[in-house]
Order: sequence, then C-alpha cells, then structure tokens
Amino acid sequence: MPVECGNPLLLEWIKEWYDAARERNSKGATTYKMAYDSMRACPLAFSHPLEAQQLHGLGPKLCERLTEKLKLHCAENGLPMPEPPHTARKRQSGDVSIEQGPPKKPRKTKPYVPSLHSGPYALILALSIPEESSNGLSKSQTIELAQPHCDSSFTAPSDPTKFYTAWSSMKTLLEKDLVYERGRPSRKYALTEEGWEVAKRIQTTRGGPGKSDDMTKHGKGKPASGPDFDQFVNLEDDFDIDQAPVSKRNLAAISSASSHLHKSHSRSASPVNSRSHLSIPNTSQAHVSHTLASTESHPSGQQSSLDSFQPIRVPPGTFTVELLLDNREVRAKTDRDYIQDELTKRGVQPIVRSLELGDALWVAKCKDPSFLARHGEEGDEIVLDWIVERKRLDDLVGSIKDGRFHEQKFRLRKSGVKNVIYIIEEISMSQETISKYQEAVETAISSTQVVNGYFVKKTQKLDDTIRYLARMTMMLKSLYESKPLTLIPSSHLHPTTYLPLLSTLHSTHPFSITPTTFNITYPSFSSLASKSDSLTLRDVFLKMLMCTRGITGDKALEIQKHWSTPRAFVEAFEELGGGLADGGDKDKVNNEMEIGKRKRELVWSVAGGLVGRRKVGKAVSAKVAEVWGYGGS
Repeated sequence: MPVECGNPLLLEWIKEWYDAARERNSKGATTYKMAYDSMRACPLAFSHPLEAQQLHGLGPKLCERLTEKLKLHCAENGLPMPEPPHTARKRQSGDVSIEQGPPKKPRKTKPYVPSLHSGPYALILALSIPEESSNGLSKSQTIELAQPHCDSSFTAPSDPTKFYTAWSSMKTLLEKDLVYERGRPSRKYALTEEGWEVAKRIQTTRGGPGKSDDMTKHGKGKPASGPDFDQFVNLEDDFDIDQAPVSKRNLAAISSASSHLHKSHSRSASPVNSRSHLSIPNTSQAHVSHTLASTESHPSGQQSSLDSFQPIRVPPGTFTVELLLDNREVRAKTDRDYIQDELTKRGVQPIVRSLELGDALWVAKCKDPSFLARHGEEGDEIVLDWIVERKRLDDLVGSIKDGRFHEQKFRLRKSGVKNVIYIIEEISMSQETISKYQEAVETAISSTQVVNGYFVKKTQKLDDTIRYLARMTMMLKSLYESKPLTLIPSSHLHPTTYLPLLSTLHSTHPFSITPTTFNITYPSFSSLASKSDSLTLRDVFLKMLMCTRGITGDKALEIQKHWSTPRAFVEAFEELGGGLADGGDKDKVNNEMEIGKRKRELVWSVAGGLVGRRKVGKAVSAKVAEVWGYGGS
C-alpha cells in the first residue's frame, strides 16, 4: 500500500518548480526531482517547511523558498503563519525566570539585485532574453546581447593598468548560483532558477508593475516580438540548406544565423556568403555511424550528427603564421628569456604564454581581431596542425620513470594534431645514468616513431633547437599564408566526437584531392587539450588504470572495453569475493586462496589471450588486483 504524503501542499509547490525546471532543461531539475521523491515518501506532517531539511534532497535554500511560498499562501488565505521550529522550542521550554532584553530583530537577507548598468545586470538581462532557448548562449552571443545594457566594456578593461572587464562579473554570477555553464569546448551559459527570479525582479523594476511578466525585452524599451528578436537562433542547431524544406520559418532561421554573426539587421542575409557549405558524401555515412556508436554518449545540446556542417573559410592574406612558445621553456631560472631573445634575432617573434599541451605550436593569427567574432567564435587565433614537444635527455628519463611520457603521448593523440614533433636534446649525462637507462630511452624513441607515428628530431644543444624552430616557422609561413584555412565551428566540437569528426573529414577530403586542412580556434584547442577541462569519466578511468606500473594506454583501453566505469571494475572484483565455505578453518583458508587467485587472474582472463601491446600478463593482472581488488588473498 503506497505511503500517503504528510505534506501535500509542500509537495505541490515542489512539483511546480520541478516541472518548470524540466521545461527549461535546467540542471536544477535533478535537485527538484530528488526533493519531490523524498517529500512524497514522507508520511510525517511538518509544522514548518524548515523541518523538511531532515529529508534527503531538501537543503536550507529550498526550504527557505518553501517558507516564502507558505508566507504568501497564508497571507492570501488569511491563515496564521506557523512559527519556525527553534522559536517554538524556546517558548515551550518556559524558562522565563531570567530577564532578557528585547529580542533582536533578525536581519532579513536581502535578495541579490545587481547595480544598474553593471556587468552582472547586463549579463542577467542578456541571458533572460531568449526565454524559450534551452541550450544557453555562448560567450560571444552573451556579450553581444549584454553590451547595450552595460556602461563598461566586456572586451577591453576600463583601466589600462588592469585586466578586468565587465565579463569578469560572470564569475560572481557563477559563484552565487545565478548562472551555470556547460559544454566543452564551446561553453554555454544559462540562468538557474535563482537567476530567473533575479531577472524577473530586474524586469519588474525596468518595466513597471504592468510589465513584470515580460521577460523578452531586447535593448532599451524594444519589445521581443520584433524582427531583431526573431532572428536570434541557437548556433548549435544544424541548418542543411540543401535538404531542409524552404519555408518562411526555415528561411528566417537560416538568415538569422548570418544576421546575428555579422550584426546585420537584414533578414535576407545568407550564411553561404560567410561559410562554405560542406557535406560529407553518403559513402561515409556508415563509417560515421559506426564511429559514433563506439564513442560515449554526449550531453544533449551537443552536435549529434556528423553528416553536414558549415565551416568558416579564412581567406589567404587575412592572417599571419605565428609561433607560440610555452613560458615554462627556459634555459635556466636566471635566464628565462634566452629562447625568446634568440628566436627574435633569427627573425621570429614568438608569442610566449602558458600552453595546455606541448612546448611550442603554430597558429594563424587573424589580422582583423574581430574576424572570428563576427562568425560567432572566440579569440583571433587558429591552431595549425603542427606541435612540438621538447625533451632534454634527463627530462626524458624522468618522464619515462614517472609515467609522464606515456600520459603526454596519450594527450597528444587525443588533441587531433596530425604533425607531432619530438625534439630530444642529447645533453651530457653521467655514464652510470646512460648505461642504466639507455635501453629504456631507445625503446621510448622507437615506440614514438613506429607506434605513434611521431617525428623525432635529435639536437645536440638548445641553440640547435632554437635554429630548428626558426626554420620551421619560416617553412610554415610559406606553406600556409598563401592558402585558405577551413575552420570547424566550435558549436560542432565535443571531446567525445572530435576525433571521429576529424577522421571522417580527412578520409573524405584528402589533402591530395582538395588542398584543405581542418582547424579549430585556439580557445577550443586549449579546452580540448586541458588536463581537467574536458575530462570524461572514461578519461579519468583510463588515467587511474595507467597509474599501475605495467598498464600502458593500449592495455588500459582494453580493460575499459570490458568494464566501462571504475564502479563496474570494482564490482567485478567484489563478485569474486563472496561465498565463503561453511566448515572448518581449512575450508575457509582454501576458499580464500581460490578467491584471491580468481581476482589476480581476472584481467588476465579477458586480456591475456591478446597479441601485441594490448596483452596483459599474469604479473600485471596481479598488480591491478592489488589496487582494485584489495588483495583478496
């Protein structure tokens, strides 16, 4: 017999919030669903909403919202408001013998309202404009919609001596849970439930009581039902001009993308002028479907199909090839600018910054800083298909010993860069170290060339490396600056589908047939290559497995194929640990030894019969069992 809820009124209000959050595709829907299930299963009647904090899923913030809702309900129906639990307990204690002064008035928490024309004020207004949009807005879209409502610039600092812009206030909104972000590498921003409440208060103040529910104003006093608002679209949507039926609604959606990117108010603008339409032939459809089926499911709102998209064409002559150098690449602690100064002497002015991956790479820097912004992208740099990893011989030995060498190659492969160069500086080392690690170094270099397909360049000293980087920069300038670039829009990038997308593009548009390379912006590359920014559960599991000595990337991938998550892997060991025999101590000991043996051979039983680098021997399988199976013997 189902348990009857003891608080139907509170349950009804939670259900309303849950339905509203689900319609907006808000991440708060999970919280409300948990609170709704807990409240529905509770037979106890609460005298005050604050007592509901004892239930799973109902925290102080949600109980405060229920309290405010109950106050309005009592005021509308002429009912007395129940006292909070702590006040009622104080009155019931009845200790009135001690004289107390007048009770202090509790300080009422004021709801957050940003200052007029401030950064948070403009950002909340911008994110509240497309109320029907459930996928959020990108940074460039948010800035474009927010700038008319803010006195400060979102792109340039008001004080030349500082680096803060109005966009820095987005961090405040994220910390206050008024805005949440999702999606990598193209971040999307949307209002939370609390953010929508603040937006409503702002709109009430701006529009007066008669316009308090109008949440779709654009600019100052411009209604949302005009042509400018109709032209807003979510750039994640795919508009296939060749296949979509031509109707007024589709035409408006297609033209809106172009008008929003170019800041044009003409409905007749066409995205074909700025982006060349690219369709992958039908012969690759099966390959794409197979590749997607083998990858992880990606979140809603990300591109789910690779069959067509509209790349951004960057004409030749509109960019220059520049060398990016990691700021941790130094000659010595006391001589940090040596590499930069020597490159400058050779006619190459590098851009020094902290790189997420590699020690040097090359980008195409647009001469017009706003060129990519007009196409809905961030920054003004496009990553080229060349990256350098520099290793001194002693650093190479250290990275082999602690496992960084394999981890770096794993991230380089995941970055999608085609041309990876390993520069190894053969500095002098002690004879003892050379004799001890010579075989390991030679194996690592051979593996990098043969297995990974990376180019290895050996130099004798740092000056040789600098000369090589200078010559490479000159070569890439002559190779790229006279040819157009094809940029993949960030809205079509996702960590789980980026490599299949590149593989499909390279197989269907080879360089020998069409001199086209497919690139991405530097912010997107940094997000994809980040150690933590785009990590999925699968990546974390693989990194955890590779912490065990003897587990390489290939072996970890084979283990992950059979047990997709760490929990599934641990449960596989736990299933082998039950069922101790009833009987004497000898039977128990024998049973425990048998369980320990099965645990040590669990990984070997599924990967011991493979050939090549994926094979897992019994010794390595036993090491994995010690970590994941808790010994067992």
